[in-house]
Amino acid sequence: MSNGSRAAQLQQAKVPLATYRVQLHSQFHFTDAMDIVPYLAGLGITHLYISPPLRARAGSQHGYDVVDHGTLNPELGTREDFDRLVACLHAHQMGLLIDIVPNHMGVLSDDNAWWLDILENGAASAYAGFFDIDWRSADPALTGKVLLPILGDQYGIVLERGELQLGFDAAHGSFSVHYYAHRLPIDPLCYGALLREAARQFNTFSGDAAQDVLMRLATQFEQLPHHTTADSSERLRRQTDKTHLKAALATALREQPALAGAIDRMLGQINGTPGERKSFDRLSNLIDAQAYRLAYWRIASDEINYRRFFDVNELAALRMERDEVFEATHKLVLDLLACGAVDGLRVDHPDGMADPAGYFARLQQRYAEVCGLPAPAPASAGRPPDMPLYVVAEKIVALSEEVPAEWAVHGTTGYRFANLINGLLLDGDAKNRLDRAWRAFVRDEAEDFETLARQCKHVVMDSSLAGELTLLSVNLLRLAREDRRTRDFTFNSLRQALSEVVASFPVYRTYIVDTPSRQDRKFINWAIGSARRRSVAGDASAFDFLHRVLLGAPPAGASPGLGERYRAFARRLQQYTAPVTAKGVEDTALYRHHRLVSVNDVGGDPDVFGISVANFHAVVLDRSLKLPHTMLATSTHDAKRVEDVRMRINVISEMPAAWRLGVRRWSRMNRSHKRIVNGQRAPTRNDEYLLYQLIVGSLPAGELSDDELLAYARRIEQAMLKSARESKIITSWMSPNPLYEAALTSFVHILLQARDSNLFLSDIRRSTSVFAWHGAMNSLSLAVVKTLSPGVPDFYQGHEAMEFSLVDPDNRRPVDYDLRRGMLAEAQTIAALPDQSAALQALLREAQDGRAKFWTVWRSLQLRREHADMLRHSRYVALEVRGQYARNVIAFARHTDTQWLIVVATRLSASLGVPAGEAPVGSIWGDTHIILPAAMQLVDTISGQRHACASDSTAGNLLLAEVLRHFPVAALSGSIEPFGTDT
Repeated sequence: MSNGSRAAQLQQAKVPLATYRVQLHSQFHFTDAMDIVPYLAGLGITHLYISPPLRARAGSQHGYDVVDHGTLNPELGTREDFDRLVACLHAHQMGLLIDIVPNHMGVLSDDNAWWLDILENGAASAYAGFFDIDWRSADPALTGKVLLPILGDQYGIVLERGELQLGFDAAHGSFSVHYYAHRLPIDPLCYGALLREAARQFNTFSGDAAQDVLMRLATQFEQLPHHTTADSSERLRRQTDKTHLKAALATALREQPALAGAIDRMLGQINGTPGERKSFDRLSNLIDAQAYRLAYWRIASDEINYRRFFDVNELAALRMERDEVFEATHKLVLDLLACGAVDGLRVDHPDGMADPAGYFARLQQRYAEVCGLPAPAPASAGRPPDMPLYVVAEKIVALSEEVPAEWAVHGTTGYRFANLINGLLLDGDAKNRLDRAWRAFVRDEAEDFETLARQCKHVVMDSSLAGELTLLSVNLLRLAREDRRTRDFTFNSLRQALSEVVASFPVYRTYIVDTPSRQDRKFINWAIGSARRRSVAGDASAFDFLHRVLLGAPPAGASPGLGERYRAFARRLQQYTAPVTAKGVEDTALYRHHRLVSVNDVGGDPDVFGISVANFHAVVLDRSLKLPHTMLATSTHDAKRVEDVRMRINVISEMPAAWRLGVRRWSRMNRSHKRIVNGQRAPTRNDEYLLYQLIVGSLPAGELSDDELLAYARRIEQAMLKSARESKIITSWMSPNPLYEAALTSFVHILLQARDSNLFLSDIRRSTSVFAWHGAMNSLSLAVVKTLSPGVPDFYQGHEAMEFSLVDPDNRRPVDYDLRRGMLAEAQTIAALPDQSAALQALLREAQDGRAKFWTVWRSLQLRREHADMLRHSRYVALEVRGQYARNVIAFARHTDTQWLIVVATRLSASLGVPAGEAPVGSIWGDTHIILPAAMQLVDTISGQRHACASDSTAGNLLLAEVLRHFPVAALSGSIEPFGTDT
């Protein structure tokens, strides 16, 4: 076999057929994941897909705060536990995908050795270049220092309360300042003064030997190079010598216990006494001499000088474009890939990197090297890059955006598909009616989404990300001053222009490295043009200058090197537009715009309200050609509301009049339960409107005990509080409003209180039963379309059955796998029946309990497995539907020349006039039929029925009344003779 054939075969073999995502944490270990492997294999999953398994901060519930890339997380189990999980997967012919976090690490606590080394050694640290820190700040207070915004109050107040304490670790011979859980290493150069002070604690009768040891070590520590040295040999000497000296100090303390007493007495003098202000001067001077500046946490937004993950101070960004950083962070991952333990990767947040394309190319290259494969070729004209490793990128892709062709990835993690199929299963024609209903209810609290998104980006730039904007503006001013034709732009005019352009970006970011791509130019032109139109600034020429900078095109005759400095600025700006969009849109605007919150999920756009069947087919066909192995997600750990909640809320679009009347009625019932906060009724009408949607979307079917209802109310309370804080209107994470939050939580609990006189709960339960029924029909359609569409269907933990979780941490609740194992056993029993119709009718009667959805998923996965080879090489074709209810059907085929797999699903079932409790099956479909290219003999995997299509000389008709006689979705397989071309 040639090397090229081997690489191609390896790539093909490792593309998953279907994945199942689980969240690992201290309550769900490697061994717990191993326990569900037999169940997943029976379900039809080929790859377990786990959250980050590397060592994260203690107690992490998600694993994205990695503190050590070189070890597995001990809270998840041992390496032996991990190996047993892998062995169990392999025994069931399954593989493993892992989530990795190359963009950032957890910092600001006593668990990240790299970060602690930076605090100890500053720019002289071996890891100083690993993190994106601005060591050359224009602020003298931060020159050569990293800002640590960890204090709960102003620095001086915290100091003089005695909350900062110098301590000594005798076992390691090291000094640190402690602030509650934080340990802040002291520069070893400062040890000299501390040890001299300790030596003075000896009296003349204590013995000169111990005192001499301290003095000798003090002298040696004082000879260390300074932490700001730029000389590489001096940095190396510092790193080597300080390690030896600390070891010598620890040895001296073991050999001469009297030294410990002297150091303790010294610490007692330096640490000061609360109430005696001057007693803290020495400690303050010591802290001021460090390579960090301690600060009040609230100043981070203005003065932070290290790049973060969005605005999270505890997550510091890594410089993944540097080879040594890549190697240090990927060694264990590459080892796991090389030994066959791991088959593919999900890469978290590549938009935070300076050069995502370069990162993915290096990842594929290093994988090939460790596996002994030929070097993968990069993308070329009309040819994608070689990809021996299955990789998907966690990225939000706008409707007008394409994943860059040069990225060596198989696709993304599926946010776009989740929004696409959600749009298919709501009535887009209802947008204006729902808009009027929402605006009539919330009144002046409503804003159009485009304006709202832009405003919220400005909110973020003016608050949590203000410091980064100021730094970019300073750098832009420096560029302007380099040419006399642009030197008269002021800081304020450039900052204003820059903020308008960032707020106008239609995507998360561009991907310029050397020159902008055609897509980059399109988005830059859009942002500049949009900002210029909206700007009220007197001098619009600032936008012309900024346009040139972002395109890397200085004016003719500019000084040498200015073009590269322009491009360097553009590259840096790209890493700013992404968090501004994420925080402004995902984490602010989508928590304010409540017209129909099922469209407000990750990667969603409330203005893209519904999608036609024709557009759905066009997008899927395009994806099948460009990214045939991308993930297809419908729920993720990032979801604001999981798929089955959204499927219920979507039904509102089919019943806008009933919804409007219901909301009015409920609001009148509940008016007396509101409180007055700052002269206004609380909660706001917009929050109230959201609350009714959340209840309709998630209220469990059937009667609830008092305890169950209380638990449900607490979940709703948690989701409402998070939404209110993320919206940043009345309360926020940075500035909580306890009075408003108390009013909001009280409102929730009164509305969901277990009492006979609770008219609201009785009323909304009746309404919810209708939305829940048709939502369950939506869930069946979502399940079959996702599972059999081109791509790799991904199932978030537990969502093979009905789940009604809300935003995290609610969507990370434990999954009842015993219940699902029972569903699998029942499904296998039904499949063995010669006639399944009665059993399927029983499943449909209780569609809200999840068994009907489970049946649909299981049967679809079995079909996908049986036809794996055909699907890998199949073409996608939209099937024409005719008849009275053609609008209510989605039908497509995947086929080779002779083999066909046809998917049929119901959409907008409430619009069919079917009452709640009855499924859209049988004669309800009237004359509605699907046009096939030829007569076929088909078998429906979902219902077990066989269908012979009526035909004339060229084509066959598939009657919906027959195909959907027993179940509202179908997955049919069959074969015909070759007939020619297709779409």
